[in-house]
Amino acid sequence: MQIFDDYKDHADFLTVYVREAHPTDEWQMKSNVKDDVCYAQPRNLSDRLAIANDFIKRFKYPLPFGVDDMKNAANDAYAAWPERLYIIDENGKIAYRGGMGPFHYHPAEVRAWLATRYGEVKHPEVKTEEKKS
Repeated sequence: MQIFDDYKDHADFLTVYVREAHPTDEWQMKSNVKDDVCYAQPRNLSDRLAIANDFIKRFKYPLPFGVDDMKNAANDAYAAWPERLYIIDENGKIAYRGGMGPFHYHPAEVRAWLATRYGEVKHPEVKTEEKKS
């Protein structure tokens, strides 16, 4: 969320929830069970909205959030499943198309693009307490 905090005054951000990546009724992963993020693949928009709302509340997600329709228009247009980052410029053109997640999902590339466009945001170093001898 640091990218959002750093650049929200310069760029609009939007997360779009598309198909469930690891639903309980298709391809459940152990990590989903461990993290208590277990949902069946939504069969209607009400189910998809309920999952999205649960996510926003449980994780206190601060970014604007959209939900793809059941025809998966956003997913089909942007090849978004399971996760992907895009930057759309002010003319509506794709300025950055990230790789497919999770293996080619690199928020640092988005940060670099935003830094080139709007200037780098630096954070003070956090100093750790010196060890006592």
